[in-house]
Amino acid sequence: MLPARDPDEILKARGAANRPAARFEPYTTEIEDDGWEGERDERVLRTEVTTEQPRRIITRNQSPDVPFDRSVNPYRGCEHGCIYCFARPTHAYLGLSPGLDFETRITAKPDAARLLAAEIARPGYAVGPIAFGTNTDPYQPAEAKMGIMRACLQVLHDWNHPVSIVTRGRTILRDLDLIGAMAARQQVFVGVSVTTLDADLSRRMEPRAPAPATRLAMIRALAAAGVPVRVLCAPMIPVLTAHEVEAILAAAREAGAHTASMIPVRLPLEVAPLFRDWLQRHHPGKAGHVMTRIQAMRGGRDNDPRFGTRMKGEGVEAELLHQRFRLARKRLGYATESPPLDASRFAPPPRAGDQLSLF
Repeated sequence: MLPARDPDEILKARGAANRPAARFEPYTTEIEDDGWEGERDERVLRTEVTTEQPRRIITRNQSPDVPFDRSVNPYRGCEHGCIYCFARPTHAYLGLSPGLDFETRITAKPDAARLLAAEIARPGYAVGPIAFGTNTDPYQPAEAKMGIMRACLQVLHDWNHPVSIVTRGRTILRDLDLIGAMAARQQVFVGVSVTTLDADLSRRMEPRAPAPATRLAMIRALAAAGVPVRVLCAPMIPVLTAHEVEAILAAAREAGAHTASMIPVRLPLEVAPLFRDWLQRHHPGKAGHVMTRIQAMRGGRDNDPRFGTRMKGEGVEAELLHQRFRLARKRLGYATESPPLDASRFAPPPRAGDQLSLF
């Protein structure tokens, strides 16, 4: 059972409604009325952005479930506040709640670009695509002021380093000059996640993320700039959004998306109770049905963390969803794979005083 919401906090456009204790914390907090009357100090819950100075910025992984071996995350936490976000449990490593803390207490890494340049400049570095947006969105609201992602892109642009980006943040259009130039060299592709075309559902489920129409406009602008775009139908939630797979693919294809992928909803660790609470607040009549259908794809559980099935689900429910996706993708003329990224030009950027090449 989740803790009660602080009655003195006014929540505006937030996905979670409370702060369940992180799984590593020895104590939990419960809010109780002490019976004393007095003036309440009501306050709107604001987003706080703090900074950290990591020693390294590139994270390596060997997961068989993802198509990249290295990634960079300029931010911890995400103000978009998507209630289903699989990254929420990572806030527990900071001693913070995967609930409201995840979407209101953001940690930024302002030195990311310098660290990135230093790491790819090391002798023996083997170039390969760096993935951004694999955990939290690099183009969440804080990026508009901090510009950390743009600084990282500038480094990769100057080094001719391939990169992939996954986002739902409109601020990516600010960086079309860099992204378009890299696309012309076959060094970038962008994934834009579209969960639903229903603006009202999106506003409640992804309260500070751009509206569906805005995301389609992002696809259109990126494609017009020559950037290969993948639409990510993710996550697809039974009863709530899964019926929209064909419509999402059609709208994204019309906007210029080149490839497409789909992932059924995942509810790891603290995400499951947060999502259940959200269902009871926003869709109480559907809550039981939604969770039963999710469990049908996850071996009878809210979540199945096993490699090989966690990104796809299993059983009849999951297979029917994937079959619908594959048929629609083929009918609409999507490519099955994103174009390969070119790493052959990777080299240090020229500096003042360098001897010019003869060729």
